[in-house]
Parts: sequence; C-alpha cells; structure tokens
Amino acid sequence: MSGTPGLRMAASDMTALSLWTADAVVLFDWLLSVDLDQLPVRHLAQKQALMDLLQQLDRSIPGYTSEDIEQAHLLLTQEMGL
Repeated sequence: MSGTPGLRMAASDMTALSLWTADAVVLFDWLLSVDLDQLPVRHLAQKQALMDLLQQLDRSIPGYTSEDIEQAHLLLTQEMGL
C-alpha cells in the first residue's frame, strides 16, 4: 500500500513476504496459541489478516516440532543480543 492516490486492491491480490524460517516458526506457534478475540484490534479485518497469515505460514512450514520452536526462539533471541 504505497499511498498512491486511487490505489485499488482486490481481496485476491498477493504480496510476497520473505521471512527467516525461525521468524515464521515463532509467528506460527504464537498465532496458534493466541486468542484472537482477546487481541486489541481497531477493525475486524485485522483479525482476518492474522488468520490469513496463520494459514499461509501453515502451508509454508509444515511439520515443525517443539524442538524446532525452541531452536527458533534461541536463534531469534541471540539475534536480539539476549
């Protein structure tokens, strides 16, 4: 969403995102565990966007394990310098 006047989007338009696998695993695990009804949102479309992200992550990183989650947490916290 470039802010271009008159920009039109369709619900089926796609945007490619590149994530580290560790980021994807952490986000996927968090989205599975969070209660979306408890998240503060300004618009219901934000919840839908999170559900769409969850579905895309599910297709992108199938079959991860609890050890994968631990490793992803470790990698990301090391990246943060913690």
